[in-house]
Formats: sequence, C-alpha cells, structure tokens
Amino acid sequence: MTKQTSDIEAKKLPQRLVLASASPRRLDLLAQIGITPDAIEPADLDETPFPRELPRPLASRLAAQKCLAVASKFPNKAYILAADTVVGVGRRILPKTETAEEARECLRLLSGRSHRVYTGISAIAPDGKQSTSTIETRVTFKRLTQLECDAYIRSGEWRGIAGGYAIQGLAGAYVTHISGSYTSIVGLPLYEVRNVLQGLGYFTPII
Repeated sequence: MTKQTSDIEAKKLPQRLVLASASPRRLDLLAQIGITPDAIEPADLDETPFPRELPRPLASRLAAQKCLAVASKFPNKAYILAADTVVGVGRRILPKTETAEEARECLRLLSGRSHRVYTGISAIAPDGKQSTSTIETRVTFKRLTQLECDAYIRSGEWRGIAGGYAIQGLAGAYVTHISGSYTSIVGLPLYEVRNVLQGLGYFTPII
C-alpha cells in the first residue's frame, strides 16, 4: 500500500478521539499539543499486579487492557487512547498512594537514589488496529530530610499518584536528574502519543 493510498484509507476512519482516563493531567498534556478528546471514558479495571509482575510489563498490560475495555463501548466509532504510569524501584512496584503511611514509605525508597517511571500508552483505531508501547524515564531524587518529607506529606499532593509524588508540583524541587521524557513522568509521553495516533490514521494538529 502506497502512502497516498494509506492516507485515503485513513480519511475514511471517524476522526473522533476518546481518552480512556479521568486524569486532568493527561487532558492538560494533550491540550498542550492541540488535541482535545471528543469524550472522556475512564476504564474500570483491577490494576493489581500479577504475582512477580515487573513494573514495565505492568504499565504495558494495563494500558492495553484499558484501551480494549473502552474500545468495546465505541465499536468502529472512534480512536481510543489509554495510558498507565508505574513507578518502579528496582523490581519493586510503588503504589498509587492513598494513605500518608504509603506516601511516606515511597519517599523513603525514593530518597537519595534513582528510580524508573514507566508509562504505557495504547491506542486503537476505529478499524480495530491497536498499537501499544512503553516509555521508560529515569529520575533521581536528592536525599530528603525529615522536614522535607513531613512538608510533602502535609501538602497532600501524593494522594492517588503512582509512586507518591507529582513531579509537576512541589516534588519537582527534589529531582536532581531526569533521563528520558518529562511529560511521561507527568502521565503522557507527548512525542510518542502523537506518533502512535498519526500511525493509526488520526489527524493530529500541525504544530
């Protein structure tokens, strides 16, 4: 199939995008590159890791499953974009912290060392084609003092966030080095998302 034929076929697909996430951070990131989803439909999945599942495969699996779950509600009607972010310290998967105790334990593990943030992205076109990839970013934290940990816990920024911190917030002051995609840490690797959507035939804005 030539590129011209491929473009013609893509134009036949409905140019409607559904974001399979309720994250305001992901919505803001898409807006940053001129993409506004036509609908938001969070996927309701059990995100519990399988026994001995590693951080990277978990991010990839959850993104793909979320995408498929939401696609079943819009058969042949829209592009579906899903993502999942997992923070790993070695082979250990850090939780999406819901309690101060969980957040404090995450800060203890992150303090003074490097960890990896994996964001899986998955998209499905109206014709059923699916593309899934996982982006890895290495992040290094300064050694945190007790006062810094206490202050961050009081901020409440950690609530419901993978690894217990939001790099776009107060925790940005603790990061000494990043190797990889900053937007992936926030929740959506924009370069890869744009490429995946374009590859499936979704017309992203020219920026």
